[in-house]
Amino acid sequence: MEDLVIIDKIKKAIRNAETQIQETMMSGGVDNMEKYKEEAQQEPHAKRLDPDSIKEMISQLPEPSGYRLLLLPFTPREKTKGGILFSQEQLDKARIATTCGYVLKMGDLAYKDNEKFIEPWCKVGDWVIFARYAGSRLPIEGGEVRIINDDEVLGTIKDPEDLLHYI
Repeated sequence: MEDLVIIDKIKKAIRNAETQIQETMMSGGVDNMEKYKEEAQQEPHAKRLDPDSIKEMISQLPEPSGYRLLLLPFTPREKTKGGILFSQEQLDKARIATTCGYVLKMGDLAYKDNEKFIEPWCKVGDWVIFARYAGSRLPIEGGEVRIINDDEVLGTIKDPEDLLHYI
């Protein structure tokens, strides 16, 4: 008999706890989630710069002079295939230390030195590999561009996602 009384008391305590949890969720937990979702949609997020999104800005970017190239450094994805989000600090470090970039513009003397180059190593629209801290970094809205010398290009690659980018 005592066992039944104890079991009834435990069931009653569980029901009370469930009721309290539901009341808490409705008063401030789940209802407030809608508020946070709305705020997240209203906050301006940095737009990921890639060759497609920068086309509208390309006329506003500086013209590289002489033998220099204007590159858009590769920006890693903000989320892995498994859904893990990278922190902004990690993404910034990866942008700075990247070794891959998209050729946006070329100076009028790039690859014109016949003693140095038999043919151009790259053209506008190519993904190129360069030394980790090569060139001058120019901050722009949403990221940065780099200006490097034509002889700092180490090679070309079809898809920068094929390289392993440490974050």
